[in-house]
This record gives sequence, C-alpha cells and structure tokens, in this order.
Amino acid sequence: MVLAPEHELAKSLATDETRDAVEKYIYDASMKSNVDRMQDKEKTGVFTGTYAINPLNGAKVPIWLSDYVLADYGTGAIMCVPAHDDRDFEFATKFNIPIIQVIAKDGKEIENMTEAYTEAVGTMINSGEWNGMESAVLKKEAPHIIEERGIGRATVNYKLRDWVFSRQRYWGEPIPIVHCDKCGYVPIDESQLPLLLPEVDSYMPTDNGESPLAAMTDWVNTTCPCCGGPAKRETDTMPQWAGSSWYFLRYTDPHNTEALASKEALKYWLPVDWYNGGMEHTTLHLLYSRFWHKFLYDQGVVPTPEPYQKRTSHGMILGENGEKMSKSRGNVVNPDDIVDVYGADTLRTYEMFIGAFDLAASWSEDGVKGCRRFLDRVWKLQDSVTDEKGYSKDMETKMHQVIKKVSNDFENLKYNTAIAAMMALLNDFYKKGSVTADEFKTLLILLNPVAPHITEELWSVKNYGGYVYQQTWPEFDETKTVESTVEIAVQINGKTKATLAIGKEDPKDEVIAKAKEVIADKLTGNVIKEIYVPGRIVNIVMK
Repeated sequence: MVLAPEHELAKSLATDETRDAVEKYIYDASMKSNVDRMQDKEKTGVFTGTYAINPLNGAKVPIWLSDYVLADYGTGAIMCVPAHDDRDFEFATKFNIPIIQVIAKDGKEIENMTEAYTEAVGTMINSGEWNGMESAVLKKEAPHIIEERGIGRATVNYKLRDWVFSRQRYWGEPIPIVHCDKCGYVPIDESQLPLLLPEVDSYMPTDNGESPLAAMTDWVNTTCPCCGGPAKRETDTMPQWAGSSWYFLRYTDPHNTEALASKEALKYWLPVDWYNGGMEHTTLHLLYSRFWHKFLYDQGVVPTPEPYQKRTSHGMILGENGEKMSKSRGNVVNPDDIVDVYGADTLRTYEMFIGAFDLAASWSEDGVKGCRRFLDRVWKLQDSVTDEKGYSKDMETKMHQVIKKVSNDFENLKYNTAIAAMMALLNDFYKKGSVTADEFKTLLILLNPVAPHITEELWSVKNYGGYVYQQTWPEFDETKTVESTVEIAVQINGKTKATLAIGKEDPKDEVIAKAKEVIADKLTGNVIKEIYVPGRIVNIVMK
C-alpha cells in the first residue's frame, strides 16, 4: 500500500525505527510541486514500518510513502498493483517489493516480468478462491463480495478543488449574469446566448483592481431581463478549464445552430477514443472535465457517462539547465528558430526522440544536431538503393523485427525507442552498402509519421507513385522476427576467448565441435569437461 507523503496518517504510521526517515521524506516531498512529482523519472519512497491487513485474505501488506501518489487525487492512498501498473512496477522493482501477477492473458503467468501487464484483461491467477474467473467479471462482482462480507462498501468519491471560477481579466468565457438593484442577480435570457466578449483595442488591467471588462461601459450597462430596469453585467470571467472541459463535444457537430450538438452526432462520436494532455492536467483538468460531462449526462444532454475511453499525459520539455522553461530563467527555446536552422522534420524527430513520452526531458542542442545527421543519412541512402525487389535474405529478419518494433512502439507511445530502432536499421544498411527498393520503401513508410517532409520528398524523387501517407502500413511475419542464428561466447575455464555464430537448432555436439575449432590454438591442456548452455555459451574446462 502506498500513501501520499502529506496523507493525514503518514506521520502516525512511522515506527520508532523509521520515524526520522519518514519525517525527512515528508519534508522533502513538501518542497516539490505536483507537476515535479509526476515528472520525476526515478521513483522515491520510504517504508513506514507499519503493515495493513488485507481483509479478504489476511495477508500483511507493507505501507509505504511515495510522492508519485498525490493527496488531492482520489483518497491519497492506493493499493499498489506492481504487476499491472507501470508506475507501481517501477516502484516495486526499485525497492525489491514482491510483484505478484493476478491477471494473466489466456491464464498463462508471465515468467520474469520485465514490465507491467497493463491490459488488465484475462483470467485471475494467484487470487485464491477467484482463480480462473475472468477479470472483467470479478471487477464487477468485487464490490458486492466486499459488501456481503461486511468489510467495506462501494462508493464513488469526487474531490474537486475550488479553482477560482471568477477571474478578473478580459479573456475567458463571460458569465451570463446581470445585477439589478431591484431584482438582484439575474441570468440573461437564453435568446441572448452565447454571450460574447466585446471587441476592444486594449484589455489592460484597471487601476482599481476590477476586471478590464469593467471599463467597457457600453457592454457592462444593460437592462434587467426581469423588470427591464438598468442593470450591469458580471465582469468576472470563467477560468480556462470551464470551456476546455467540454469543448470537444462541439467538435462532434460544429455547425449546429440549434443545439450544442445533435443527439445522433453525440451518439456516434462519444466517448472520445483518446484524450492526451499535459502533465499539469493529469488531476484537476481530468476531474473537472468528468464533472462537467457527468452533469450533462444526468441532464440527458450527452449519451455516455464518461467523456473519454483513454487518457494519457505527456511529459514536459525542460530547458538545457534542467529547469522549467520561462522567460525569467532565460532558457526558452523558440521552435521557429530551430525550424529555420535545422528544418521542421528535425524538430519533430528530436521532440519524439528526446525521451519517454510521459516523462520530462531536458532540451539539448547536440541532440537536435544528432537528429539532423540521422535525417541527412536517410536522404543520402537513396544513392544506395538497388533494383532488387523484396527484402534481401540477410536483412529479412531485421526488417520484420523493425516493423514489429516500430508498430508496437507507436501504438504504445514509445516514439523514442521506435526511432532508435530505425536508426539501428539505417546503420545496418550503411554497413551492408546497399538497400533494396522495398527495404527503402518500408523505411520511408515507418519514418513518415516522424519526418513527413523528407520521406514524401524521397518517395517523389524515387518515382514510387502517389504519396507515402497513402501507403498501407507494413506488416510483419512473426515467424520471421525470430533470429535463425545466434552469437554465443566460447569460454575456457569460464573466461571468454572467442565468439561463434551458430544456428538456433544446431545440436549440442555440433556446437561444441565448432567452438573447439575457433579456439583450437588455445586448447593446450587436458579437456576434462565440455559445457553448453543453449544459445548462450560453450565452456571448455581444462586442466
């Protein structure tokens, strides 16, 4: 179990042995902003020394504090599931916490997990009496089971923060309210909606602390919808999240003059398949957008209870000094300047290659130059294209591996590793000294989402017809992604003396015979044992 450092129980859970470490960790966490905590590449934490008891199975569960858990998100306490959550997996791996897989695809447990199984779809394993149950079924049944056993109850908890709904500035959505000395605060008539801000030459702040709108007397002074007497419009405006929490609904039917959107359009388009935003939107903006949507759902305006099927957050680009970019720090990078010197494709490539999608990364001029060199090499590769069709025999496995890697990485927002795979492929082409037409085409298609301009230009130069973006995405053959050969170490008494390329299916005796051939000049003693670890090493023990 992991609690936010600022959780009300955090200090009280510390034991005499852990109290100093716990209090120091709580203090250190208080020095970070929520954005910084979400962006931290390396997980931090401290064990409180206290355990909770899982009421379903009686197991002791260690209670930790970690700043990747936020107090204002949910309850500020999570049941860590390292086998099925990326962040929990990183945390558990760092602190050697047992990783127990409880959901398995096709009921097969993953041996030596290297990453979390986040699909969370499959059959329950390591789950006692629920083994063999489909995870989707148990997810629905679990609250009822817990309630029936009297150990808990299902609840929905929304924790909204007052995000200052009245801003004293010009921009933002105007609030459709007027104040009448006789009638008080009165909403304007629906026929006057939407209420538009006045067009002005200047929207500088006033010298009396009022909204800039207060100076627009022609707009402010109006009539009361109730009594017809003089009234004044509300001059505060709504915050950005007020409009940005629901604007996507209008995209479903943007030209509708009778309603927000037609019921047919809303039913067709909602919920949004995928919503991506900045790390600073991970909590508040997500909560507010769900709040608005659920309200509209209760009112019968939208057909779905949730606005999005998937929500992701991207990391922040920091200055070269590792600090958040700002004019005051003098570390702002103007993208136009980069485009002018290196081109738009270079900027796109570097932005995608700079690091993991969901983590912060520091800007590097050298990194930009490196991406430009990569694209220059792609451009020059056209001179090495042959008339040969298909994939060459010695590159076939590599091509299918790269197609698989890039396709899966794009799907999972791992753009940096996808580009790295294409860089490695490019190196192989240069090492070989040639590339077939189909290999070159495949590279251009894979690279097109990253660098559309240079790939389209190369496609045109080579007269391949049409455009890259119109081409079918390459497919890989799983059977051809497996290397037929493998390089193994040849050792004498545990010390590597040579390497040897062998077929994966080569028999043991044949592999050992080949290994002894490559180190024949070093076999000067009596061979007392020959050890072969398939696909890894041959070790000749001599006396």
